Amino acid sequence: MARGTGIQGEDFRYLIVRPYKGGIWDVLKYSLRGDIECGSKFLESSDQGVVGGEAADHRWIILVSIVARRIIHFLGKPMELTGYGVDFFLNLLSQNGSLFGLFYNLLRGDIVLPKRGTETFISTIGHLDERMDLSQAKNLVGDLHNSTPGEGIKNLAYENAKVVRNVVVHHWKMHFVDFYDCWDDYQKKKSTQVFLLCDKPKDATLILISFRGTEPFDADDWSTDFDYSWYEIPNLGKLHMGFLEALGAGNREDATSFHYHLQKRSTKHSYPEAAEVESSNEGPHSERSAGIDKKGIPLEMVEMSAYYMVREKLKTLFEEHKNAKYIVTGHSLGGALAILFPIVLVLHEETNLLQKLLGVYTFGQPRVGNKQLGRFMEAHINHPVPKYFRVVYCNDLVPRLPYDDKTFLYKHFGVCLYYNSCYIEQKMDEEPNKNYFGITHMILEHLIAIWELIRSLTMGYTHGPEYKEGWFSIFLRVLGLSMPGIAAHCSVNYVNSVRLGKS
Repeated sequence: MARGTGIQGEDFRYLIVRPYKGGIWDVLKYSLRGDIECGSKFLESSDQGVVGGEAADHRWIILVSIVARRIIHFLGKPMELTGYGVDFFLNLLSQNGSLFGLFYNLLRGDIVLPKRGTETFISTIGHLDERMDLSQAKNLVGDLHNSTPGEGIKNLAYENAKVVRNVVVHHWKMHFVDFYDCWDDYQKKKSTQVFLLCDKPKDATLILISFRGTEPFDADDWSTDFDYSWYEIPNLGKLHMGFLEALGAGNREDATSFHYHLQKRSTKHSYPEAAEVESSNEGPHSERSAGIDKKGIPLEMVEMSAYYMVREKLKTLFEEHKNAKYIVTGHSLGGALAILFPIVLVLHEETNLLQKLLGVYTFGQPRVGNKQLGRFMEAHINHPVPKYFRVVYCNDLVPRLPYDDKTFLYKHFGVCLYYNSCYIEQKMDEEPNKNYFGITHMILEHLIAIWELIRSLTMGYTHGPEYKEGWFSIFLRVLGLSMPGIAAHCSVNYVNSVRLGKS
């Protein structure tokens, strides 16, 4: 496959799908006629001589990536404005009590206007499932091997820092550590969010890291999910390039940046643009005095990227909490980042941090790499006991992305905890209908979506008031009748699966 020369002369390989390098006519000829020359225009590789073979072998996967990302990009601004409008409207209703309360307050001239970024401003995801308290049936620390941690935490990851702090401290009675708004150097914006908590402020036994997932109205998040671009690390395997960028491990505009950030930290080579800062000018507990800059990592990456910020904060926390272990979790895109975090720790030979890893629990997570990557990581984090668990609900579309075909083989690894529409749990290697878009499954998928809609209207009566779904969640299920995989991805399904699931 595509090869090039790394910073130290080592071979590295990558493929980048660029949706706008060709025109609409090229897309049509590539799709209808199988014109490889037209398809090759959209591809960039470390060895341009093999681009034609890639375009021929993976034609339909590349086409889906090109078309989906062009459509998402076109809808980007309308999606953003719609998101602002939906967020404002939902908070306007909730903070005034209801639609009736809104009209009543309007007549009185006492309407409550929501303010973004405050502890009362809840995200669209939060309005789909307003449960903030952890299930009383689950002990987050003591019952890890008999339950699935993260059932309420993945919801909270979509909220702003003030909401997160309020829930962790006042609802969960735990210690809030920090909330990070992290830089994606390719997107040139802070688009990766992660927060940390401890079970208690002193002598903690558990540290939890939760990455935010795909936001419903964020075009860049959805574009990342549909991106086919990859970067290959010798002796490890291929990794999804968009997820690496979200973690802060490179930028496709300078492909050598991946080689630098993903090489073993024992190497002495410095990143070309690394800033040199005298550690003597820094405080004894600052991140800059932790020896990071001495290894050549750009200080702006340490201060803003998710991987470096979380890694260094973990090291600081373990100095305070000697007996603690940590869990990494996330929903959707957040799940991909949750498993990529220990992957990069393995590459960097962070043995002490890996020994402290208690588990990785992801929910509705997309695929992050190929079969070779899976074999490599199974040996590091699933032996002698499994530590990586993927929770998949029924017909959720996102765990079936990116596409897994017979030639490229984007593959999941780890233990799959699959829940069907009746919340029956099965342990398996791969969820059923692994690529979703199969004609044979379409009828069943729509029938299950109808069943899920009916169930949502009765859950409050059959399982108790905490399972009653609001009008917004039911409205989304109605919309989901046309595309069942989207509605199935909602976090309410995952919370219910973990709370109600049975083997």
